[in-house]
Amino acid sequence: MCGIAGIYGSLAKDRDLVERMIATMIHRGPDDGGIFQDDLVSLGHRRLSIIDLKTGRQPISNEDKTLWVVANGEIFNYLEIKEDLAKKGHRFYTNSDIEVLPHLLEEYGLDLFDHINGQYAFAMWNSKTAELYLARDRFGIAPLFFTRVKDSFVFSSEIKAMLPLKGRLEIDPKGLKQVFTFWNVLAPRTIFKDIQQLRPGECMVLKNSDIKSFMYWDLAFPQQGEHDIADVEKAKQGIRDLLDNSVSIRLRADVQVGAYLSGGLDSSILAALVRDHASSMETFSVSFDDPAYDESRFQLTMGRLLGTRHHVKTISYSDIGRSFKDVVWHAETTLLRTAPAPMFLLSGLTHDHSIKVVLTGEGSDELFGGYDIFKEAKVRRFWARDPSSHIRPLLLFRLYPYSPVNMSHTGKMLMSFYKRDLLMLEHLGYSHLPTWRNTAQLQSYLSEDIKNEVMDYDPVEDLICSLPKEFAYWDPLNRAQYLEIKILLAGYLLSSQGERMAMAHSVEGRYPYLDHKLAEFAGRIDPRLKLKGLKEKFVLKEAFKDTLPVEIFKRVKQPYGAPNKESFFQESRLTSGIASYLGRDSITARRVFNPEMVLRLVEKCSRSSRLGFRDNSAFVGILSTQILMDEFC
Repeated sequence: MCGIAGIYGSLAKDRDLVERMIATMIHRGPDDGGIFQDDLVSLGHRRLSIIDLKTGRQPISNEDKTLWVVANGEIFNYLEIKEDLAKKGHRFYTNSDIEVLPHLLEEYGLDLFDHINGQYAFAMWNSKTAELYLARDRFGIAPLFFTRVKDSFVFSSEIKAMLPLKGRLEIDPKGLKQVFTFWNVLAPRTIFKDIQQLRPGECMVLKNSDIKSFMYWDLAFPQQGEHDIADVEKAKQGIRDLLDNSVSIRLRADVQVGAYLSGGLDSSILAALVRDHASSMETFSVSFDDPAYDESRFQLTMGRLLGTRHHVKTISYSDIGRSFKDVVWHAETTLLRTAPAPMFLLSGLTHDHSIKVVLTGEGSDELFGGYDIFKEAKVRRFWARDPSSHIRPLLLFRLYPYSPVNMSHTGKMLMSFYKRDLLMLEHLGYSHLPTWRNTAQLQSYLSEDIKNEVMDYDPVEDLICSLPKEFAYWDPLNRAQYLEIKILLAGYLLSSQGERMAMAHSVEGRYPYLDHKLAEFAGRIDPRLKLKGLKEKFVLKEAFKDTLPVEIFKRVKQPYGAPNKESFFQESRLTSGIASYLGRDSITARRVFNPEMVLRLVEKCSRSSRLGFRDNSAFVGILSTQILMDEFC
């Protein structure tokens, strides 16, 4: 991954502006930089050299220099594309993967995406037609933001790159309300007013003042009951073949490729597949001083089995607290949990061992039915068929073996929580309603001014209106999968917790489970092979059960998490670097949160050793927003 920026319009003539933009992203591209400029457009690039270390400098053009491109990311099937294009008469002057993009545009026009397997955000200038093309990969791994400054269109890989042109920014109350509902902001919106982002799978075409955009790809599912892969052996073979190929092409690099090893099923499968393609491997993990979050035993088991050179970053509460300001700076959005901080520190460890590329396991849970929320929705639908039953809701207590509850006060609260929306079966967001409702309670901390400004705005209704027409005809599990992919995966796991934390230390994450061919195949698999009863990722486990040790294969799935409010207190007092953000004067001056409520929350946090989801999320959300405003607004 790299960093790109550019200007289309009269401001493009000022080369200094683009130089200042790309200078803010040197962490994304410490190895090289370049600028293309003419009277209408400036394209800037910061390079992290991974493929074609010698001649792959960007911007890159076609033969007659009428097409120029800057790109962030990788085209993994570039060797096959080059071979095909060479047969059609195209000639290449580098060994770079990105050089295929202008030639694909020449050959196929805007159907070029049909030929690309990769993760990317790119800007391509066509001097013949005076058109600028912007595109973002199918799952939104690579970020791409845009705005207007005077009469010019401005874009970049990071929002901070726009500060030289935009000056200080403003928080968007609607974006904040989305975060306090979904955990993140939904594209094309961002947390800042007047800053937008391309949606995953979107292409935008600009010519003069005319802007057109279209979705070139979206994950789709068959109608309920029409899945054509219902045989478990066919499903297993397809998964093995497609995932192995995905891993293979994602190992293409002129630098060593490592892997993150969490100790869970998904990263263990990837590491095992890498072993079949590479003679040696370096793996990286986080462990925690707090045993409630630590999974190091499983990580070490896989490291020994595979014979990797395994490196571990042990994280303390204070490590998270000290790094959190930097984490927010790179995430560029409000965060409701500290989980990105350990990933930020892990990429630092990876960088320190001179590894620029790592494979990581995001996407598996979404594609193969691995989350608790999928099982919760299945139990609730079963319960809704007999709402008076006292037996059916007891299935809920089987879902959390890593955090057991019983039929005490906690158990009754759990049943009451899931019963509230039990009969809203026709709601398109049925699977997620309890989670959204729970998170939306954080909006009570907003100031009266902010509440009044967004009083009539409903984030859930906004989301529902954006869903594809055929969504209502999908299987309930497929609907829940789509929501997870579009909301949490694209907007949080791949960005705030993924790409942004890796690139903070010049490390590129690659995601084999998010190969679009594998995703499309997984979409055709009968949902009963993904969530078999309450057994998550059944067919994926079956496909690789002979590959992994029993300890990994049969372990109870534990969601990744990190200590939250505990990371910011010492002896019941806020740490010195954090206290200034949560004082009465600071909260009052920013005018986003209710000072009295925030002070009561801070007092509660100082007295309680452990807090529930809402209090933890409120604390981290308020703190991260205050830091964000201090840095950007």
